[in-house]
Amino acid sequence: MKKILIPGRVRKISGGFSFIPLRFLTDGFLELLPQKELLLYFFLVVVSDRNGLSYYRYDKICSILEMNMDEYIEARNALIGKDLLAFDGAVFQVLELPEKAPVRTPRTDAYDAL
Repeated sequence: MKKILIPGRVRKISGGFSFIPLRFLTDGFLELLPQKELLLYFFLVVVSDRNGLSYYRYDKICSILEMNMDEYIEARNALIGKDLLAFDGAVFQVLELPEKAPVRTPRTDAYDAL
């Protein structure tokens, strides 16, 4: 049996609807996403309502996540292309995970050049 390490600090769900299923890790979604995409995805999960909807504007997102506009647009469009996010120009929807993670494409991160 698992032992709770600090019983007075057990996480409780209260007020929010943030949730990332274990499949995000076990089905390869986590390793699929570069850092900026993960950051934007996790942010939108945290701020979305029970339907996955978020009304944060791009300027506020960029400020909070310390991303420039190009990084934000690239991450947003990549998440849409990977079927993890929908966006209508004003509202985001974090989508239910697809059946399987998309095929990983080679990254063009600056770190790859090292």
